[in-house]
Amino acid sequence: MLVSNSDVGVDRKAQQRQRILDAARQVFFRDGFVAANLDEVAALAGVAKGTLYRYFANKADLYVALLADNGDKFVAKMRDAAATPGSASERIRALAKFYYGHWAQNRDYFQIFWALDNQGLIGVLPPALVGQVTALWETGLRICADVIEGGVRSGDFEPCDSWEVANLLWTVANGLIQTEHVMPRKELRHKPLDVMFDDSVELFLRGIARVPARA
Repeated sequence: MLVSNSDVGVDRKAQQRQRILDAARQVFFRDGFVAANLDEVAALAGVAKGTLYRYFANKADLYVALLADNGDKFVAKMRDAAATPGSASERIRALAKFYYGHWAQNRDYFQIFWALDNQGLIGVLPPALVGQVTALWETGLRICADVIEGGVRSGDFEPCDSWEVANLLWTVANGLIQTEHVMPRKELRHKPLDVMFDDSVELFLRGIARVPARA
């Protein structure tokens, strides 16, 4: 089978882009966004700085591309958690366990929340990349909302707006995770994050649980 020069060129570009992302991961996660130096990123990737800019328009572009790089794996694992056998409540618990574990093992990737919320500091992010990350969040919310809808249909949960409820759960989960990065908020919790996280899920489930009709 013959391989065309264009195919070789595409493969080389993909490898080059991945080397830049791998180098950026080292620099950004070590130094943070503001202090990260793109000259060092280019050197670690083994490319000229001009080559780096052919793939990424600016530092913010590279930063968000890096943090969105594991999105497909995240969604696949989230779908697996949502498919856990059992009741809708057990599937919500499985989703929460997955989400907390994913954060615990990939804390640097959760800086994406900081990036999108602080464009005034890091600069306006490219709309295409913001859209990519927003689509990732939307997919995660839809997975959660589908589990809630299933719980309503099975009679486990009270009738509700599943999209609204999924947003509420998502917001509480991320709000708790953010407390780990702000010492005053962390101290005000009075409990370890994992305990507070589990407690919030149980409170949430009690809030939407179907109440049996009185005879």
